[in-house]
Amino acid sequence: MKINLENTGKKYNRDWIFRGITTQISLNDSIVISGSNGSGKSTFLKMISGFETPTEGEISYSENKEIPVEKIYKKVAYTSPYIGVFEEYTIEELLKFYSTLKPLKNNIKFDQFIETIELTHTKNKAIKHFSSGMKQRVKLGLSILSDSPILLLDEPTSNLDKNAILWYQNLVQKNLNNRIVIVASNNQKEESFFCTKSIDIEEFK
Repeated sequence: MKINLENTGKKYNRDWIFRGITTQISLNDSIVISGSNGSGKSTFLKMISGFETPTEGEISYSENKEIPVEKIYKKVAYTSPYIGVFEEYTIEELLKFYSTLKPLKNNIKFDQFIETIELTHTKNKAIKHFSSGMKQRVKLGLSILSDSPILLLDEPTSNLDKNAILWYQNLVQKNLNNRIVIVASNNQKEESFFCTKSIDIEEFK
């Protein structure tokens, strides 16, 4: 899996969010996108995911052969504060629905999944009754455990307490191999401790 960006930029109305980004991202790369609030980190992840298109330049994807941008969503697992889940569902119902769209690694079953995210006590509860931290565990579990070569994590420790941050760190570190991992972080080391490369989005204004 490779992602190529060539002189890529994005603007809204007359304001450039970033521009002039040229880089190649390859399988097993772990990259942190850093910058202050409002600097364009989330917009960059949206563009990588195919949800947003570049205003200028090009972004392309390949895995043995080129992947059309309209199909890249099949290769992407994405967690972000602005992406919700169906809160009327229980975790089991959500997992069944999610698995029809994106398979989990090793065909993980419900009991193993809910044990992995450490929420077995919520087995029969609708997600709408969860705390914000518990909802974040569900979202992170679905994304990190997805059988997807591209993993995008936007401020992944949002709403997590100290113990949950340790849980996140352990889970993501176990699931880095054979994928591209890109983390958008407001300089939070606990979110991007495993990253070996970095892009400061504020350098591309």
